[in-house]
Amino acid sequence: MKIYGYADEGLPIEDIVPSTLAEVTICANSKELRRMAEFFAFCASEMERMGADYDHVHLSDQMREFRSSPHFVVAKSEDER
Repeated sequence: MKIYGYADEGLPIEDIVPSTLAEVTICANSKELRRMAEFFAFCASEMERMGADYDHVHLSDQMREFRSSPHFVVAKSEDER
């Protein structure tokens, strides 16, 4: 597993290059964490179901309550591409 991210510096999305991160901190309440756990389970199921066709899924596209949150994306591991 690798984790990527970038700071919100107001750049156009096409100019942003993600960096490999050593640590991630998620500040959330228990309800949000449970919903994220559901999202992770959904992503795992989709990854297994879609096989090679799976690329990535955005949390905010699956769960409306995260639309105003920072972008959270689950992508297939590079070794499975």
